[in-house]
Amino acid sequence: MRLPKSVSNPDLSVGPNNKQRWNQPEHRRHGFHNAHLLFRRALMFRARTVLTLTKNGNHSDLGSIPEVAALTSHPAFSALVCARGDQILYETCAEDFSTKHPHSIQSISKMNIHLIVGKLAGQGLLDLGKPVSYYLPDIGSGYATAPVQNLLDMNVANDFSEDYEDPQAGCYTEEIALGWRLPIGDAPEPTLREFANGITGDDLTNQSGFADYKSANTDVLTLICAKISPVPLSVLIENIVDAAGYEGSFHISACAEGLPAFSGGGCMSAEDLARFGLLIARRGIGVDGKNVAARDFLDKSLARSGVTLLPPKDWLRYSNHLMTNGRLVGHAGYGGQFLLVDMSTGISCAFLSVLQNEAGYDSDYMTKVLDGLSAILEACQ
Repeated sequence: MRLPKSVSNPDLSVGPNNKQRWNQPEHRRHGFHNAHLLFRRALMFRARTVLTLTKNGNHSDLGSIPEVAALTSHPAFSALVCARGDQILYETCAEDFSTKHPHSIQSISKMNIHLIVGKLAGQGLLDLGKPVSYYLPDIGSGYATAPVQNLLDMNVANDFSEDYEDPQAGCYTEEIALGWRLPIGDAPEPTLREFANGITGDDLTNQSGFADYKSANTDVLTLICAKISPVPLSVLIENIVDAAGYEGSFHISACAEGLPAFSGGGCMSAEDLARFGLLIARRGIGVDGKNVAARDFLDKSLARSGVTLLPPKDWLRYSNHLMTNGRLVGHAGYGGQFLLVDMSTGISCAFLSVLQNEAGYDSDYMTKVLDGLSAILEACQ
């Protein structure tokens, strides 16, 4: 029988710069706005009970703050939602987007691992002082001797590279295992386990004095959690979704074995990302009355020293898969995302955007995003 003509999936095939079409600069905005439909495979969740958010018109002037106006008028801008309790203090979006449409949140997805690890450690199932090989005997030299705590703090030195300006960096190879792209030709698609086991290293001590950011750390933590959790990771995700009370769908890409890509595969709306921030502000107490966080673990994560981020963001430290200064807590995401929560006032600010430069990242731009969200939190005190 003669087979019909076919081509490699154009959205997932890589070009000369070693990036798939949906992450090419000219296609990235469409890609980030539709990543939940473009991934090779993904898991999807809806909440049983939705946190109702009503609009509070007393903060319409937040958009006139110079730092905020600069962000919302930037070509990269997608959406911004700031909420407290059950009220939306301020929200706005680009003409081609909505605050209710799913958007790639990239590494903000890592905050789910903070919640899951905290719960497992609190149940006595995970000892953060143990080396990774204690839980994953087959792990490669890039992680075998590193304490689990060091992965949580982005405090591991190995051969994995997350240099977005280098098209051959390890983070782009990682995307095959995350279900974001296809390997070249007929090469097999590695699982998350196979990818992580292949990372090498020698002295894993971070000598830089700053956080050594590696999304592969999250992949290894995912493998550990999948192994020791008494229930599937999908159940733990569902618990978080129910606790946050998302109105729309939460999508997360998955590897060939079905493990979720907590390192960056999450997609959700700006309103629901703000709901996730409100869950953090409530220290894990869900709208369903269940607690999906270990409060002691979260509080200690804010209070402990962690590892300082690179300047000019060195007023923040990386602690247990969170970025924090002790009061503010959140996480950045590749492409222009940030969730920032004020644990004192309970305000959650979710910012989504899509940088269309070649690298898909700009440190100066992300500093301005952080400054804008901080200005909102300061104005609302």
